[in-house]
Amino acid sequence: MSLRIPCNCCSISDLKWRSFPSRTNHCFNSFKCRRKITSKLQTQPPLTARTDYSSTSVPTHKVTVHDKQRGVVHEFLVPEDQYILHTAESQNITLPFACRHGCCTSCAVRVKTGNIRQPEALGISAELKEKGYALLCVGFPSSDIEVETQDEDEVYWLQFGRYFARGAVDRDDYALELAMGDE
Repeated sequence: MSLRIPCNCCSISDLKWRSFPSRTNHCFNSFKCRRKITSKLQTQPPLTARTDYSSTSVPTHKVTVHDKQRGVVHEFLVPEDQYILHTAESQNITLPFACRHGCCTSCAVRVKTGNIRQPEALGISAELKEKGYALLCVGFPSSDIEVETQDEDEVYWLQFGRYFARGAVDRDDYALELAMGDE
């Protein structure tokens, strides 16, 4: 069996698809290229967050999350070009989430200090963003921030409650019984 991978270490003129026997761990087709090749069949090392951010040109910010539901406080560093939720997960920090696309309110937080840039946060209205609400799954830190998790139902009510509800809803046991009978 042979493994076909691109050789990225060779010069541009040498760059092409090359076949390597599965027993070969190095690219010997070029004197410039002596990098180790790993097969996709082998176990890949787990992805871990980069902890040394001093060598990169992307600014990093300290993020403090007060998780009200679990009663814990998390502090971690997040590069300005990384989503807060993804970076937390890469550091084995568990935060609430559901869709990961900025469409729901499961990862909603209230910003206490600092700024979050969230151009893809469709689950939070502009009005709520102005009041300091943000979504961690599509939020980028613009400064050191301190946030507090929110109850998903509460945020949903703040955003949509006035449109869908006109006061308390009376329970209709007869309608519920009919609905259950149809199943």
